[in-house]
Amino acid sequence: MRQAIRQAKKAEALGEVPIGCVIVYEGRVIGRGYNRRNTDKSTLSHAEITAIRKASKVIGDWRLEECTLYVTLEPCQMCSGAIVQARIPRVVMACRNPKAGCAGSVLNILQNPDFNHQVEVTEGVLGEECSNMLTSFFKGLRLRLKTEKESAAKPVDTGNGVG
Repeated sequence: MRQAIRQAKKAEALGEVPIGCVIVYEGRVIGRGYNRRNTDKSTLSHAEITAIRKASKVIGDWRLEECTLYVTLEPCQMCSGAIVQARIPRVVMACRNPKAGCAGSVLNILQNPDFNHQVEVTEGVLGEECSNMLTSFFKGLRLRLKTEKESAAKPVDTGNGVG
């Protein structure tokens, strides 16, 4: 999970929501990713999708049947679907996403018995640290947006006596 947190910090350095992911196979990391949606201007630039793509290249197959995915925030519906499709048997997540999580918070795509593959889920690994990182990011973002809004609302002094 520490390596996933390092990936999340890369996202944060870009001004992105700090979410990171790593995929481990036989004790070594074979895929890494971090959130880059705004940077790439792509809905698909989630940490998990990037890590799955990289891990599949290393393995040489779309099936990641002997891998474990570590992620700092509960996967969304797209990422959960990709995890099931990739046949990843185990996901370790730091904290839940009560607004969009699909490993039990909003939906449970990872363990849906109607699918041909279910995923073992472990949650809470370094959860407080990851939750605090996200909370801090969003507090900072709200403050920055409020400051920008207030700055935009103030009249500009042009020095000629007109607003």
